[in-house]
Amino acid sequence: MKNILIINGHPDKESFCFAIAESYKMGAYKSNANVKLVHLIELKFNPILTYGYRKISPLEPDLIQIQQDILWANHLVFVYPNWWATMPALLKGFIDRVFLPGFAFKYRENSPFWDKLLKGKTARLIVTMDTPSWYYWLINRSAGHNAMKIGVLKFCGINPIKITTFSPIKSSDEAKRKKWLNEVEKLGYEQK
Repeated sequence: MKNILIINGHPDKESFCFAIAESYKMGAYKSNANVKLVHLIELKFNPILTYGYRKISPLEPDLIQIQQDILWANHLVFVYPNWWATMPALLKGFIDRVFLPGFAFKYRENSPFWDKLLKGKTARLIVTMDTPSWYYWLINRSAGHNAMKIGVLKFCGINPIKITTFSPIKSSDEAKRKKWLNEVEKLGYEQK
């Protein structure tokens, strides 16, 4: 049985991303997985990595808990919108503060290499955007997808990582969104 942690990085509680996160959770529950859903907007933390890695700021209680949740999970699901070709500031700040040296990775002394401390976990990104998928791939070279998949998750040892994109959101109607939510529920049920 999988332990699944769903992280919703959209700051608007009335967004389609909230519905997506709930649909994934519903599907995962139906498959008897252990599921936790976290809406980042409900956590209390400073999203700014004030000193970089020169000096690590003490973690707020919500961030200590989410690190424990990440360690508990076999599968991480990130739900967020694509803004300016990448993730919202809330999600970026969360990553900066949580995926720290000593937790997610560890630099080796006198070496350009590092240890990936989150090996054995898998992930799925569920990303909404107004840009058509073909345009995002052709013009933006899937910049945000690559940043999250390669620059964050694979860097920490999480692999494989699957990506599901729903777009364009702004011109989608209720029937289209219902279809997408059914697809997400199926992903949750299949624990993918």
